[in-house]
Amino acid sequence: MQNFAVYGPIDQDLIKVEDIIRESRDVQFPWLSELLGHVLDKSGKRIRPAITLLAGRFYNYDLDRLVHMAASVELLHTATLVHDDTIDKAFVRRGTPTVNSLWDGSTAVLVGDYLFANSAEMVSRTANVRVMREFALTLMSICLGEMSQDFQAFSRRQNREHYLQRIGKKTASLFSMAAETGAVLSGAPEGVISSLKSYGYNLGMAFQITDDILDFTGQSDEMGKPVGSDLLQGTLTMPSIIYIEKCPDANPVLEFLKESRNTGSLEKALEEIVSSGSIEDAYKVANDFSMAALQALEILPQGPERGVLQQLAESNLIRRS
Repeated sequence: MQNFAVYGPIDQDLIKVEDIIRESRDVQFPWLSELLGHVLDKSGKRIRPAITLLAGRFYNYDLDRLVHMAASVELLHTATLVHDDTIDKAFVRRGTPTVNSLWDGSTAVLVGDYLFANSAEMVSRTANVRVMREFALTLMSICLGEMSQDFQAFSRRQNREHYLQRIGKKTASLFSMAAETGAVLSGAPEGVISSLKSYGYNLGMAFQITDDILDFTGQSDEMGKPVGSDLLQGTLTMPSIIYIEKCPDANPVLEFLKESRNTGSLEKALEEIVSSGSIEDAYKVANDFSMAALQALEILPQGPERGVLQQLAESNLIRRS
């Protein structure tokens, strides 16, 4: 059983969410159960469902509906990872083989689709139309973000604006939904709902930018994927975009995009980005979003729930995986 003590007042309730997620793999088809087990048994940090539960604790803590919403958030996140790995042809996720590497791409797509449907069924258990609509809008946003990334791969026109829009849709929208739906299900006032939604969005932006920084500076065994994998896929993230802004003319990043998948060019590009100060500048951008997340919490009453939400924003910049 995973230790959720870091989440303070909701640690035991997250175990209930984990139980619901685990039950999702109990289906009548043994082969599907095996596939779901491969995907769902590798528990991550569960940050998104934790945010849902924490956001729901400021007013009426309706645990039965909140645990199903939290489980839905995590299942949706897992489904997006399965599809991401399939699109990117990734062989490893969190240090373990992906579904598409062990089975095939078609199977992985169907597993992802099943998880999407499963997460939607979980949302329906909340019996809240507003929450169900927000779930649908978030799924649409995630798909748009993924398509944007796919269509712009290896394009030299990728810039900061495109990048922020893309991660806002792909990543921050799910963090935002996690916080907003938790607040809605607790019966929170609109001002509080808006503040928690803003917290989730800004935390999600900071989280993704930090993730993208670690793609340049992290260790493969910590990240569970090869270093430089984003650039290898032709996706420009904050560090590489800042580097291009500093050196807009001839540079190894643009050369790599032009040559496409030349390993020698990739290594040179990674070295230049790390040595140029672009990593430190990217951390400053992530820090701005973390500060915005913290500011969004100021409307909330002091207490252990707010304390954990603050810690999540503050600890983002020191994480290494």
